[in-house]
Amino acid sequence: MQLKNLIIDSKSAWVEFPGLTGFEVEVVNLSRKELQNLRKRCVSQKLDRKTRQMEEVLDEEKFVQYFTQAVIKNWKGLTLEHLETLILIETEGVDLSQELDFSVENAEILVSQSAEFDGWLNEVVFDLDNFRTVGEGGVVGTAD
Repeated sequence: MQLKNLIIDSKSAWVEFPGLTGFEVEVVNLSRKELQNLRKRCVSQKLDRKTRQMEEVLDEEKFVQYFTQAVIKNWKGLTLEHLETLILIETEGVDLSQELDFSVENAEILVSQSAEFDGWLNEVVFDLDNFRTVGEGGVVGTAD
């Protein structure tokens, strides 16, 4: 048996966002190799005029876009009531029980606008326990 034959690059799992009952996100674990490739696509070389040395500059907006596309596959149960605890939104005259549909664009906005969601996402996708023994369709994490 060879280790290289056992390794998988990524695996998805449904994880419940803590404190927002019913809000679950389908996330994908990224391997170190995939994360490095993603970062390389978002880095450019720039000459530092003071030191006359080339330095790497990370395009943060581009990184958020690529990272979000790579790690968030879906979500369910994100009501406007939940959303307003994560970012400032206009709620006047709106049914707060209405769910916000998943789209890549909505996910990118949520990651870029909510430090709480972004921080949670970074913890979850790199924690291997979230991807180990959960059967197909299972949910890990709790709202506690």
